[in-house]
Amino acid sequence: MVLPAGDSQLVQIMDAALANAAQQAGRWLVCREGCTQCCYGAFAINRLDALRLGTGMEALRAAEPALAAEIERRAGAWIAENKAGFPGDAETGLLGSSDADRERFEDFANEAACPALDPTTGRCDVYAFRPMTCRVFGPPVRMDAGAKDGEALGHCELCFVGATTAEIAACEMPVPHDLEAKLLEEIEQEGETVVAFALLR
Repeated sequence: MVLPAGDSQLVQIMDAALANAAQQAGRWLVCREGCTQCCYGAFAINRLDALRLGTGMEALRAAEPALAAEIERRAGAWIAENKAGFPGDAETGLLGSSDADRERFEDFANEAACPALDPTTGRCDVYAFRPMTCRVFGPPVRMDAGAKDGEALGHCELCFVGATTAEIAACEMPVPHDLEAKLLEEIEQEGETVVAFALLR
């Protein structure tokens, strides 16, 4: 499966939105390399995220094989450690979609470090091709499309400490959900997985 050409546009839009949000936020946004608050605990990624990670890993294997091998080692160790409780198909890495599976996922691998995280530097080794969840963590993003003003804006708990609702709302980072949905339709693959499995595909 080939990564849709439009994914580069999605990434560019997100990078620009993050840069703008960071400029607007100033001291309120404390995200920086080495802060790993958002790098612990499993989270679901869609098939577009998984394909982007897989494509990025292919490029990394060619350009920096030692780094790629280390990431794969960490991913393999993550899967081995968490495989028994995986709420889905532990062979394919696809998460289950039943209510029971979703409930199990709530408590799954909550303390586990992402295998893309370099434990020494606190740096994400796949930052350039990271999932959308990682790209929107930190700045204020709208959790409910129907909400207005500062309502339903979520952000990292370490950021915007002491900021007013208005100050937070002024730094909102827009997310192109429609473009992402369009790209997901293009790849015609459904189901969600987690980062560790995507790094090994």
